[in-house]
Amino acid sequence: MSERLGPIPDHALSEAQRTAAQEIAAGPRGAVYGPFVPLLRSPELMSHAQRMGEYLRYRSAIGVRLSELAILVTARQWDQQVEWAIHAPIAAQVGIPSSVIAAIAARERPGDMLVDEAVVHDFCVELHEHKAVSDRVYADALALFGEQGVVDLIGINGYYTLLAMVMNTARTSVPEEGAWRMPD
Repeated sequence: MSERLGPIPDHALSEAQRTAAQEIAAGPRGAVYGPFVPLLRSPELMSHAQRMGEYLRYRSAIGVRLSELAILVTARQWDQQVEWAIHAPIAAQVGIPSSVIAAIAARERPGDMLVDEAVVHDFCVELHEHKAVSDRVYADALALFGEQGVVDLIGINGYYTLLAMVMNTARTSVPEEGAWRMPD
């Protein structure tokens, strides 16, 4: 399958697209890549989305390590190879064990998670698979992260679901160099 909604040549960018692209490039991402390439067709949506994503990825109330774990669960739930290729190495760098990453890739519940990792994993899986979270899993998340943490965790799942939908629809190509892949 060929990629849809690929890069827009610089000379074809509207002023709004150019401004939105510059905003992303000037932030912690440093460039327009992955989901932001197709999102550039709607520069206002892209700008709002990237600001939400910047908060959720870098400053959420649950911290970067657990945010990366939630991103991996979401990527796996949506079979989103680009999200996986970008975030699996980051998750490893911030302390998610390779055994946990491999189990998520295999659609298995990792057996060797820390308590906070297990709570995030179970919350995300339930939210994706049941479109809701059980009272027990909600209570566990609330006890560990408080209300802001629970809402941020929901936000991470929703935001990365949006990005997965965009990239799955656009057929965004997986970066080849050093890419981590999920099994099909």
